Amino acid sequence: MPRRKSVNLIRNVGKDALYNDELVQKMTNIIMEQGKKNAARTIVNTAMELLGRKGGGGPEKALRLLYKAIEQITPFVEVQSKRVGGSVYQVPTEVSAHRARSLALRWLKHAAAQRSDKTMGERLGYELFQASEGQGEAVKKKVDVHKMAEANRAFAHYSWK
Repeated sequence: MPRRKSVNLIRNVGKDALYNDELVQKMTNIIMEQGKKNAARTIVNTAMELLGRKGGGGPEKALRLLYKAIEQITPFVEVQSKRVGGSVYQVPTEVSAHRARSLALRWLKHAAAQRSDKTMGERLGYELFQASEGQGEAVKKKVDVHKMAEANRAFAHYSWK
């Protein structure tokens, strides 16, 4: 038990300047590597423009598709390793909302990086569009995690903390 006040580990990332949205800003931070935020902004803005064009609308339509895609990717359960006695079990546990969103954004970035399109902005845009339709590698990753949790449901009684 800590003697000091508890620390709020979830920090406010602010809002994106172009779309005035927190999720776009968080996605920019996830895409960013080695502190190159302008490059990350360019990638995300290119992806959002492509999403808006593919969706048949402007920035508002792109934002709606982004939220729909993230909703499709967000997991509800995951498996965690628990050591009981001498063996290790994969125990299914519920995912908090903050961790679920973080996992969804990470899976989206990884799935986009695996695509074979020309630029990262195009890759991210196409992956987001496919995810909004319930397809793509990021959605497949969520389905695989849920299947793993379902397969290990017999060990759910080990989920004490």
